[in-house]
Amino acid sequence: MGESARPRAANARRAEIIRLLQIHGFQSVAQLADLLEVSDMTVRRDLHKLSAAGELRVVHGGASLPHGTLRTADFTSRGAQAREAKRRMARRAVELVEPGATVAVDAGTTTFEVAAALPSSFDGCVISHSVPVLQHALSLSAAQVIGLGGELLAASQAFIGQQTIDALAGLYADILFLGAAAVRSSGTFVATDLERPTKQALVSSANRVVLMADHSKFEVAAPVRLGPLDRIDVLVTDRPLEAGTARAFASAGVEVLTTDSD
Repeated sequence: MGESARPRAANARRAEIIRLLQIHGFQSVAQLADLLEVSDMTVRRDLHKLSAAGELRVVHGGASLPHGTLRTADFTSRGAQAREAKRRMARRAVELVEPGATVAVDAGTTTFEVAAALPSSFDGCVISHSVPVLQHALSLSAAQVIGLGGELLAASQAFIGQQTIDALAGLYADILFLGAAAVRSSGTFVATDLERPTKQALVSSANRVVLMADHSKFEVAAPVRLGPLDRIDVLVTDRPLEAGTARAFASAGVEVLTTDSD
């Protein structure tokens, strides 16, 4: 019985390695050993078998997909910040998605985790202007995917501008997962005015808007106001809000979902 279980366990482990690479582009041996709860030696053996089958590339310290990734080093670096908190938030956020729903996903590392958390069997529709989200959507074989073109903003790995806004004019989303650079009691904020019109068009196209903002977004400032809190239906965050901020969200009628009580 133990012997027959080993191939199944190995196959499941290697399938998980490929899934993680599809989401993150690169994983170190140490990261994989920790996530899979196995030894470094076991991970290296799995990587070499997958490499021999042409499913990944073994690189210094870990592995990457054979075709590379469209995500830049900057995007990957930002995504690594509070990654586990973002993953918990994403898992909570995906619980809001109804079967067959049309889901719009904003650009950003936190919203990307929502796309990554969608089950591989998801059979709804994904709308996005985010290059990393669209790349990941290649693995959602049952889903319809609509990419919004426009001018590529390298810093956010997303298409923006009038062409993107025009593409949204004929679209409707059941739910939008929105990102922001900063959140205050007075509203949500973004880093540059280049992003604002596209984000506002995404908000206008959606029946329900879910703001994805970890605790760090309440501790920083950004110069460009995106909109008031009453344009948000749900906030998903990782820590309880400060009392004044919590009152502001409650007054705006925003449901707050927190993943961490610490």
